[in-house]
Amino acid sequence: MKADIHPDYHFIEVKMTDGTVIKTRSTWGKEGDQLALDIDPTVHPAWTGGTSRLLDSGGRVSKFKKKYEGLGF
Repeated sequence: MKADIHPDYHFIEVKMTDGTVIKTRSTWGKEGDQLALDIDPTVHPAWTGGTSRLLDSGGRVSKFKKKYEGLGF
């Protein structure tokens, strides 16, 4: 193998949407950086079978509901 061609593989912290923090290894960022997720496997319908709760980030869901109120959405 050639020397010095691979990215640095180090420990980072991944902060889930519920606030839990997981320590893992990655090539993202620098040693000790924290990656905050907007959507993670604990809330995304693809991994929860559609039973996850709906997160309202920045009032987008309530804005949508208010705009289309009475149309069946």
